[in-house]
Amino acid sequence: MANLWNSDFVVAHTAGLVRSLKHWTGRELLSGAANPADLAKQVFEAPFVLVSHGTEADPILNYGNRAALELWEMSWAEFTRTPSRLTAEAPNREERAHLLDAVTRRGFIDDYSGVRISKTGRRFRIARATVWNLLTETGQPGGQAAMFERWEFV
Repeated sequence: MANLWNSDFVVAHTAGLVRSLKHWTGRELLSGAANPADLAKQVFEAPFVLVSHGTEADPILNYGNRAALELWEMSWAEFTRTPSRLTAEAPNREERAHLLDAVTRRGFIDDYSGVRISKTGRRFRIARATVWNLLTETGQPGGQAAMFERWEFV
């Protein structure tokens, strides 16, 4: 997991996460980074959880900061091969699908709560999550992201 934030993908993806959050909510993800590489490192090391998935028919997770990797108990390689639907238990997947549909229509949702599950089966409830659509530099759909600071194991 050393220096993942230095890869071209992570630096560019972090910029897209930041740009898209600002577009939909008017909020900054983090402030004070001197350059894109510093921003990517700060976001990766941030105390909040930040995840995203792509636009595949069954979207695959394509980013998780250190807090996310630790919470879901996965390596970067495992995380970025995982269909995002598998972050929720089967009974909760329909609720998750409704959430993502609402985000697609509105651009973002604040204050989402729900139960998720780690690779080893640990269940946790997330609270006050912001979920938003990602946009490419040309304004095309680029997936969705979620960020939250609060969770508790259940």
